[in-house]
Amino acid sequence: MKAMVLERIAPIASSPLRLSDWPEPQPQPGEVRLKVRCCGICRTDLHVIEGELPPLRLPIVPGHQIVGAVDAIGPSCTRFSVGQRVGIAWLRHTCGQCGFCLAGRENLCESSRFTGYHADGGYAEYAAVPEAYAYAIPDAFDDASAAPLLCAGIIGYRALKRSNLPRGGTLAVYGFGSSAHVVLQIAKHRGSRVFVVTRGESHRQLAREMGADWVGENAVDVPESADSAIIFAPAGELVPPALRSLKKGGTLALAGIYMTPVPGMDYERHLFYERNVCSVTANTREDGRELLAEAARIHLRPHTTVYPLGEANRALQDLKGDRIRGSGVLKV
Repeated sequence: MKAMVLERIAPIASSPLRLSDWPEPQPQPGEVRLKVRCCGICRTDLHVIEGELPPLRLPIVPGHQIVGAVDAIGPSCTRFSVGQRVGIAWLRHTCGQCGFCLAGRENLCESSRFTGYHADGGYAEYAAVPEAYAYAIPDAFDDASAAPLLCAGIIGYRALKRSNLPRGGTLAVYGFGSSAHVVLQIAKHRGSRVFVVTRGESHRQLAREMGADWVGENAVDVPESADSAIIFAPAGELVPPALRSLKKGGTLALAGIYMTPVPGMDYERHLFYERNVCSVTANTREDGRELLAEAARIHLRPHTTVYPLGEANRALQDLKGDRIRGSGVLKV
């Protein structure tokens, strides 16, 4: 099969992904194989490629927002049938037996394994996954619209839950990429006001078009205190101003898998009055099922820019350069 393969850690500007002939994955017991139709691109892919996440396996096929049709089924599979449309996300294995798994917090399992990081992902013509970690894709979405929901959507959804946004409250969002533009739609549908801080003019314009109540470039300009906030940008320097802009008792969720160092903070200005800071680590499968169901119910529509598989380097360069409005998707 054809696949975009990462053989060495390198800046994305050097176009390190190579279109290669790669062995087709063979479904093992309990696994299904997909003939991939498309795969979303994600900042986590950049963190893998550029080494901000420690390399675990090289060479590797990146990509973890995969939509395709089941074309082969391993022994003991019962959930899906050949031809069914299925999605593969970041989380692909947990132990199911540790305290975290038994408490419904499988995202914290010490034995977690991830698509496009521990195992080959979706920048390829075929991909395999344990069927217990695959998602049925609602008919409400075409392939390109479904792909970003499988990471950007799921992580945004978990970040929104972690932010403790009250019904009808005000949410401040820092960074307006793939996850944030999904969260905006959910929050607005729930009756919330949403403030967006983002440095790119095209992102600010998209936020306005999608109904943000206030849009600006600088965190210090947020017009009033928010009940909750989410930082999607991997920029630790945003943490202090985001906390300053929270109401008493508000919660700031940090949604990224990677973030630059957080500056020193003043206890009274940033954390006193029971302001909370929480991180977001991967997701549970229940998060994914809830997100897909709500997104279908409210007719959520990701904004997508589609690239051919062979142009994955250019797509990721555009992502890093903030030149994509909404979500980038590779068509296979």
